[in-house]
Amino acid sequence: MDRGKRPGKFLGMRNNKMYMDLSEIIREHALPFLPAKSLFRFLSVCRDWKLQISTPFFAHNQSICCGSTLGFFSQAPGQPPSIVSDDPRACGVPDPFLRFLPEPVDIRSASNGLLCCQSQTGNKAYYICNPVTKQWKRLPKPNANHGLHPAVVLIFEPSRLNFEADYKLVCAFPSADFDDATEFEIYSSKEGSWKVSGEIRFTAYSVDPKSGIHVNGVVYWKSRGLLAYDLSKDRSQLLQTYQSGNWVLGSMNGKLCSAYASGRSIIVQVLANAHTNTMQMSSHSRMWEEKQRVILDNEVVGGVASDPVVVIATGNKLVVQMAKKLYVYNLLTKETKALDMPPSTGGDTRYIPYVNSLVCL
Repeated sequence: MDRGKRPGKFLGMRNNKMYMDLSEIIREHALPFLPAKSLFRFLSVCRDWKLQISTPFFAHNQSICCGSTLGFFSQAPGQPPSIVSDDPRACGVPDPFLRFLPEPVDIRSASNGLLCCQSQTGNKAYYICNPVTKQWKRLPKPNANHGLHPAVVLIFEPSRLNFEADYKLVCAFPSADFDDATEFEIYSSKEGSWKVSGEIRFTAYSVDPKSGIHVNGVVYWKSRGLLAYDLSKDRSQLLQTYQSGNWVLGSMNGKLCSAYASGRSIIVQVLANAHTNTMQMSSHSRMWEEKQRVILDNEVVGGVASDPVVVIATGNKLVVQMAKKLYVYNLLTKETKALDMPPSTGGDTRYIPYVNSLVCL
């Protein structure tokens, strides 16, 4: 780009159509789709770009446009978090250890650029933060006891009609009043308070606190099957599924998906009906569809793939761990790529998809 030319310069009329230079088109129609780290690099392009990228309106617009997962946080128990991306030049945060928060935390959930963290000590306070802007808020204490490993899911859906970040936090916790029962508590940023739902799901099976995911207004957790909670209906349901072993829940093309290893292959399945939670599903074949079998590139993984474990399934990507190394597989391009392993590794390391967003708290 010609730095001597002011971006947005009007170039004239032709056939009653107004023409603008390329920099204006990029500034207005391309920049909002870029991740935060790339945008910070473009602050030095020119004064107009810097002014635009720095405005709250642009940050709001970017949080809506840039919705694809660009990286993920990883954290082993007792260790600080770190961030990994298949394109480190495009995705990153100033402080991946989250030292801007007032105390050490564990990352519990993430949604469209926001993180839900919980204090490692004291009263286990919840924090909502944006690691790009270092903005954070401490949430009030919940009404219920969520336990040592809370099954919390952060829900943040950017909207053009709502300039302020409107998010919810949903926790499934063991009932203190009923045996073999799960209850739900929801925090609303709009209300600024917690509320225990009247919904109670009687089941002898506990939920996996690390498995929670939100898709189309429904929160799902792995249990003996799937525990689904619909926020709008304030209704829960236990869905049957016959998967076993190491499998993960994810979201692909707006649908719930599951992914697991079968020998050298990875099987990806998508929810057959987006409104499955409203029906009584009783068979594995009716619940899942679009089974896809994936085999990682042997040249990239270094020979025959052994004991793969899927740790993330989101968007069009799978993140797979093998022999203490991480690989990302793109379902569209069929490409396998090795990732830099985070400093802290282990069987209990948690991996959480992350979107590099400028959203303001």
